[in-house]
Amino acid sequence: MDSITLLDGSVWDKQELLEKMNDDSFYYGYLSGAALSSSSLKLLLDSPKTYYNVTKYGNEESQALRDGWLFHTSILEPEVFSSQIFVDVQSKNTKAYKEAVAEHGKVFTLKEKNDAERMADAFLRNTKAVELIRDCEFEVPAIDNVLGFPFRGKADVLGKNRIVDLKSTSDIKAFPYSAKKYSYDVQCFLYSHLFGIDYKDFVFLVLDKKSLDIAIYHCSEEFYHSGEQKVEKALEVYDTYFLQAADLDQYYLEGIL
Repeated sequence: MDSITLLDGSVWDKQELLEKMNDDSFYYGYLSGAALSSSSLKLLLDSPKTYYNVTKYGNEESQALRDGWLFHTSILEPEVFSSQIFVDVQSKNTKAYKEAVAEHGKVFTLKEKNDAERMADAFLRNTKAVELIRDCEFEVPAIDNVLGFPFRGKADVLGKNRIVDLKSTSDIKAFPYSAKKYSYDVQCFLYSHLFGIDYKDFVFLVLDKKSLDIAIYHCSEEFYHSGEQKVEKALEVYDTYFLQAADLDQYYLEGIL
């Protein structure tokens, strides 16, 4: 039996776990605390306190995350996109919007819907973009040990010889800078291991929310190893504060200005 031990000490058959990971409530619920991910490592790199607070209290959803999620679903899961609740309001501060949230939970404005459809239309008109996701599986989960820790991940687009990760941005020409700032190199390193692909076969497919320009970014060896170094650093933080239980209250930064 191919098994994996999670952070809570439970031992799972990997195939059984992969099947359960198709359920978002399991993947983003129980498994968010039982396995690490590229997102959790980014929090650890920011601060062990950030990781602690987000895992304990949750994280407020930003507009960028809402836009990105709608863009993803409009391309990869159109049935999920069409099932969302959209409210025709001018602002999220309106009574009608707040009442819709109270009734349905997760809702979006009609403007958010229109923006996502505008982006999806531009994407689907681009021959190269469509070619990159053709004959592929979408939202494919994976779980495995990486550097001695259990990690989970979901590939936006998984082909026989590639992973394609969809990103939206407000400045496509600055994406190489953003990729390092937001530690997308961590994702490149981890997903290469989780899905057993070469870093050269990991592709970022990026769409500009304003201009609707599309860019395709491949990963260099330097980018891959930068991700590896960040993963090692984040795991050191995790080991210090969440395995060895060092006092978080004593954490501080120090530097020279």
